[in-house]
Amino acid sequence: MPKTLNILIMDPPYESANTATAFRIIAASLEKGHHVSVFAYEGATALTLEGQMGHPNPVKKTSVEEEKHPLSKDLVAGLFDLAHRNQVTLNWINCGMCVDERGVGNWINGPKRGGPPDFVKAVSGSDQTLVIATSR
Repeated sequence: MPKTLNILIMDPPYESANTATAFRIIAASLEKGHHVSVFAYEGATALTLEGQMGHPNPVKKTSVEEEKHPLSKDLVAGLFDLAHRNQVTLNWINCGMCVDERGVGNWINGPKRGGPPDFVKAVSGSDQTLVIATSR
């Protein structure tokens, strides 16, 4: 029987290992056939920003293609693909107030705009809630 995991994440891309940990937990849950609801708050609303771009590394003298810099938007898109393949649901809500404050409203396909009441609703509809607070 599938369960539903609700996760609140706060860290922006590339700022701490918290984001990678959240992505691993989400992927593992989807792999096991569970539904996942993500509420991206504060800097985490930039995880799905469409405009992210890889970059070369002048120190190593590598091109964008050689560097293969992982982008959080691609990782999130992969999570949506994983959910689809496993026939489970991934709901990703970006906090609208946080999005507006940061100007990060142009997202990949999948995430939706919401607010704290959406997080409260997800808590009541989930089997477990995990808050991955910012590491600062």
